[in-house]
Amino acid sequence: MRFYVDTSVFGGYFETEFAEWTRPFIKQVMEGAFTIIISDITLKEISAAPQYVQDLLNSIPQGFIEPARLILEQESLAKHYINEGALSKKFESDAFHIAIATTLKADSLVSWNFKHMVNFFRIRQYNAVNLKHGYATIDIRTPKEVIYEN
Repeated sequence: MRFYVDTSVFGGYFETEFAEWTRPFIKQVMEGAFTIIISDITLKEISAAPQYVQDLLNSIPQGFIEPARLILEQESLAKHYINEGALSKKFESDAFHIAIATTLKADSLVSWNFKHMVNFFRIRQYNAVNLKHGYATIDIRTPKEVIYEN
């Protein structure tokens, strides 16, 4: 499995509300249960986070991380999300995350961002845009939904 992971997951590791589910997810990443896709957008956002959040990402073995750079195709798809009303320009980085995960055919985008990503109505909008422009649908879940049960 390949999961695109956004910045909120790394922050969630340290937040009481999300730690219960984020910590087992990160543990399974560290054990190689699946690969995580980390984009340059995520790296840029994490560079502004507290050091302990940066250290968490840096502690993951590189063999379990698939790096991704934002390319023109993804920028174009992100603009479609914005132009077609799924997101506003103010949240362009969220559009980039979704576009990267879509074009790389991630099994799911994993996030704690309920306002713009893990949101039933927005997911329907993203998928309508994806299908309109020749892309597959994207699955968006929380860490709680993708951890393997023991």
